[in-house]
Amino acid sequence: MLEFLKNILKDKTDNYSLREVVIAICLLLIVTSWIAQLFFGLSTPEFMFYSVVSLIATGCFGYSIEKKPDNNPQK
Repeated sequence: MLEFLKNILKDKTDNYSLREVVIAICLLLIVTSWIAQLFFGLSTPEFMFYSVVSLIATGCFGYSIEKKPDNNPQK
């Protein structure tokens, strides 16, 4: 389980990335707010929820268009 969590926080170059950490924290916040609303009746303001979801979507979109660097360029 710990190895799985470590691999989630790595980017395409197998380095730890702050962007991956921010997305993981935001996903944790979304799940926590969902659990709080479901079991405890605490609601999250819509603007906070939409801002966190848009941050995750932006991070995922940026990750999808990012190219893996070529470490072995051919001349």
